[in-house]
Amino acid sequence: MENIKIFACPTAEKFTKEICEAIHLPMGKVECYKFANDNNFVQYKETVRQQDIYLIQTTQPPVNERIMELLIMIDAAKRASAKTINVVLPYYIYSRSDKKDQPRVPVTARLFAEMLEVAGANRVVTCDLHNPAIQAYFNIPCDRLTGQHLLQSYFDEKQIKDKVVVATDAGSSKKAYKYSTYFNCPMALIDKRREGNDDKAVATHIIGDVKNKTALIFDDEVSTAGTMVEAAKILQEHGAKEIYAACTHGILCGPAIERIQNSPIKELVVTNTVPLTPEKQIEKIKVLSIAPLFAEAIQRINEAKPLGDLFEFDK
Repeated sequence: MENIKIFACPTAEKFTKEICEAIHLPMGKVECYKFANDNNFVQYKETVRQQDIYLIQTTQPPVNERIMELLIMIDAAKRASAKTINVVLPYYIYSRSDKKDQPRVPVTARLFAEMLEVAGANRVVTCDLHNPAIQAYFNIPCDRLTGQHLLQSYFDEKQIKDKVVVATDAGSSKKAYKYSTYFNCPMALIDKRREGNDDKAVATHIIGDVKNKTALIFDDEVSTAGTMVEAAKILQEHGAKEIYAACTHGILCGPAIERIQNSPIKELVVTNTVPLTPEKQIEKIKVLSIAPLFAEAIQRINEAKPLGDLFEFDK
């Protein structure tokens, strides 16, 4: 690999280190700190002139601080004559604000895309967008990887019998169908209704047979875990033998950890696209590293090789 340097934003060192180890590159040196007036400062401690730069950022709270750090690092790289600036966002910030579905509300996912472009980004690499249409918000390449195959491999290794894949609502039925096709097992659908903006979801009844079966729930992200836990409870009421849940992005904010701990879910499997802080690391949560997938993507981009099979959902 030639003319490539990979840098971590302040909270992304661990994820970046895994990527660098996978492709046998040293992590780039950069200094980030705050002045006494709370302003951010960034300085690259090595040359980036005519280099392909990869900037990796996580969404560890406060999220808005992460955005400012990233924009400043992009600007610093641009002014230091970097050849290309590639932004790696394992979880796309503000991905759930992807449409104007109420009066007088913003489309912040689009705004964030425009901010990255204006700052000087040449490419964005991300994973399992809440809405795939977010890719169209960019006028630069946006590569969307998927954690689906990593999750599938994990459950393959468990060799679970009598599986049923469960869609937590009508919107997730297409994703559930793909998983059920892969595992060659039936699927079920939970009728869930959401009211207002308080993340409260109420499951009413279930379509399909889950009695004496091991239920698998898949989603792109788990935020407050309200939907997932409500689904697990109704599955238990309908006779499910065991309940596993999995997602690419374990946001796990608010009461999520307490809900999962007290729920019928035997295990929640997440990837490390979002850093799991120590207080969230409970026995029920299993974390899989998706860094090798991002490392492969970076290597292919650098070598001008196709990325298609890395984000192919149905392979």
